[in-house]
Amino acid sequence: MGTKRLREDDGEGKKPSLIRNKERRSEAFAQLKREKKKAKKLRIKARDAREKECIELGEAPPPRKTPRTIENTREPDETIVRPDDDELLADIATDEFAEHFNRDKSPKLLITTCRKCSKRTFKLILELQSVIPNTEYYKRNKRSLKQLVKDATEQDFTAIVVIHENRREPDGMVIVNLPEGPTAHFRLSNLVLRKEIKARESDSPSFSINHGRPTSHLPELILNNFTTSLGHRIGRWMFASLFYQDPNFRGRRVVTFHNQRDYIFFRHHRYVFEPKETKQKGEQKKKTAVIARLQECGPRFTLKLLSLQHGTFDTKHGEYEWVHKPDMDTSRRRFFL
Repeated sequence: MGTKRLREDDGEGKKPSLIRNKERRSEAFAQLKREKKKAKKLRIKARDAREKECIELGEAPPPRKTPRTIENTREPDETIVRPDDDELLADIATDEFAEHFNRDKSPKLLITTCRKCSKRTFKLILELQSVIPNTEYYKRNKRSLKQLVKDATEQDFTAIVVIHENRREPDGMVIVNLPEGPTAHFRLSNLVLRKEIKARESDSPSFSINHGRPTSHLPELILNNFTTSLGHRIGRWMFASLFYQDPNFRGRRVVTFHNQRDYIFFRHHRYVFEPKETKQKGEQKKKTAVIARLQECGPRFTLKLLSLQHGTFDTKHGEYEWVHKPDMDTSRRRFFL
């Protein structure tokens, strides 16, 4: 019986996916990728030349196309509000956090853990105490969360932060606003403690890029991209109520809650302004510009909202304002915060 010879396809004029030979298919894919990259460079060069020509002629350059992303193509949401919305301003004046934003009550936090706390969770609590001012740690022991809420209310605490863990790794956070609520439950992930923040290369010997050590100054607070009514309630009304309203700018500390695709990224930095000499093409003299450098102080983690409950913590008779369900994740362009 004679051997059957397979006809090799040279692949000329065909799509790479139709080429049967693996090596030739890989070569065709690589060649196609190089051609696309070269064409993109030519388009960018032509665009820059047109913009430069328009500027020299004193005309307005043609507008650039906005790239399509998941954020700018999100599904329409009726709950998106503006900062100057009359209904939003009325809610702010009468909600549970009005006393805090009117500076009638100073924040006082109680932070605790689940009943069995690992060493890593305790390190996270110590770092959170250095980030959030006026925070006290209480050992949980065998007390239930309802009893803890009652005791904290009697001692004039304004909020309770509970860190949960699974397999010796923190995986949840519960924030209970006192004395009337609400209660928010988050999933905690991607935790990086202060000493775990790796160093990166820097061209400035005067400013270290290793993890920083926070001072006792009151930090600034940045809440980014909380656009819906639920986002305002979580961002401005839940997170902002944990911090003082009068930051000490001399300390150069910044705490950031950045919402992107319903994931809340927590970062803690300190910044410094320093001069840097720059030299452009065709210029002999160097120009001195003031730039800002950031140094991360830690910790670093990500939060995902699971539920928002009216009042204080109550799993049996509590009324939930919002609960995350699996069928909510059917669309990648649907966001709630």
